[in-house]
Amino acid sequence: MVKKNYLEKSVSASIIAPYSRQQIFRVISDPQLHSSFDGSGTVQGLATGSKLMGVGDSFKAKMRMWGIRYSVKSTVVEFDQDRLIAWAHLGKHRWRYELEDMPDGTKITETFDWSYSIFPRVIELAGYPESHPENMERTLVSLVKFLADND
Repeated sequence: MVKKNYLEKSVSASIIAPYSRQQIFRVISDPQLHSSFDGSGTVQGLATGSKLMGVGDSFKAKMRMWGIRYSVKSTVVEFDQDRLIAWAHLGKHRWRYELEDMPDGTKITETFDWSYSIFPRVIELAGYPESHPENMERTLVSLVKFLADND
């Protein structure tokens, strides 16, 4: 399920996974694992950092976009153990994961939120609000597969 809310400057994708919030959060909060389920193809690995335990924790990811390799430092800006984690980097836009109990597992919602961005118009001109939902859907499917493979 994709939700686009351009007025609030966010796009989201959700999936229901047959795993507990705790199992899912353990994976999402470990930046060393992010490249294992990234659906965008941009996250190449971890440069520095470890398990994210609260607001202020940071990590640096190895990235590749348009053939250009770079690294980006992200800092946790929202945190509620086993329920919510969000991080932001230099541009201040956020990547957020929310976990909600469901009768048949856990609803995972990934959100790209550029309402905090220092350059929101640049994000829009680059086409990210349109391209990210598809990448997020791939990420969520890949995350569920990663959980299944490592159960």
